[in-house]
Amino acid sequence: MSKPGSLSLAAYRVLSWGVPHVGNTPIEARPEGELLWIHVDIPERLRAVDDLCQRLRPARPGLSLLLTAPPDTEFEGSAGKDFIRTNLPIENTGAARWFLDHWRPDMGIWVGGGLMPNVITRAEERDIPMVLIEAETDIRTGRGVKWLPDLTRYTIDCFHKVLTTSDETARLIRRLGISSSKVSVAPPLHISPNPTPWPEDELIETNHALAGRPVWLAAWVQDKEFISVLSAHRQALRLLPRLALVLHVADISEAAPLHRRLESMDLRCANWDEGAPIEDTTQVILTSEPEDLGLWYRMSAVTFMGSSLERGAGGRDPLVSTALGSAVIHGPHVSRYQGLYDQLNDAGAACAIRSATELGDAVVELLAPDRAADMALAGWRIVTEGAPHADTLIDMVQENLDRRRADHAGT
Repeated sequence: MSKPGSLSLAAYRVLSWGVPHVGNTPIEARPEGELLWIHVDIPERLRAVDDLCQRLRPARPGLSLLLTAPPDTEFEGSAGKDFIRTNLPIENTGAARWFLDHWRPDMGIWVGGGLMPNVITRAEERDIPMVLIEAETDIRTGRGVKWLPDLTRYTIDCFHKVLTTSDETARLIRRLGISSSKVSVAPPLHISPNPTPWPEDELIETNHALAGRPVWLAAWVQDKEFISVLSAHRQALRLLPRLALVLHVADISEAAPLHRRLESMDLRCANWDEGAPIEDTTQVILTSEPEDLGLWYRMSAVTFMGSSLERGAGGRDPLVSTALGSAVIHGPHVSRYQGLYDQLNDAGAACAIRSATELGDAVVELLAPDRAADMALAGWRIVTEGAPHADTLIDMVQENLDRRRADHAGT
């Protein structure tokens, strides 16, 4: 049954009528218990949504999470792999009903635009509480369906709460006829990493071995970047003779050949993976274990995020380093995480370089105590600024699911 008076919606459903085409798509069974459905319109926002999910899961044990993307979008990267991931079916009436019949979500969160009227309005008719965050007003209509008046208004009005990231979008949505009590402005989701704690005794022991020496970390270094990193270290050693470099190689198979190369270059090296001790004369600490980066981020005032100085790798995620108080240096090739690096650079929490010489200069400059502390503080603000908004959303999910559970218990 369409909403009273929504002739545009009724007409749209007739014009977009179709049956679901799911024969070639393997469908995972719906898990038992409560299920939260989160739709992500733009793949780049998946990482931030994944962070919200990671924070939500311990707050509500037993909750299953279903992440969906638009019909023609591929999920990329590792974000969201801990949860059920699938595409929404094509925008027609039969497909929307099939999707909701199969998954039976207890609540839905729609992130961004690309609003699909069939599935959203059908969810509202089934009394599934829905929240629209980072709201946009663009509608993804069925193929061949012409624009209908009021369709945007009826679709957005299905959401119990609408959060926009700007006053301008909030005003636009209110002008559509959406109640002001539904619409508010909130920041976009931010990624707030929660690094795994490190054993205190190992932190103390490693600190003692380094004996107060200045330390910088080059993480996820590709073989094409080895010479640049080592040249930068030699350059920095001229001004900081006790400087230690922790060199983490991206490819574990490169560790042994690199160790031999370091010995031939007359750089005193300790192979951490093989248990070699750090001595007062050690100039390079070689490691290839990703798990140990949690230790080295904590030990290093400055981190060069490798896989960024040469084309090809696209950069590495800088936020764990930032969360653990290490100032970030990076090369120009960070396309996989461009938005994050732009945000850190704008806040003064990261520094971009283009060559080995610039890397060496940046290491010396950023190891100055005041400079490193300022960058670490700026990075910490970036990492933590989204936490209050995430907590508000988690509370909203808890309240809606509690209310739905109580309603069902009373029927």
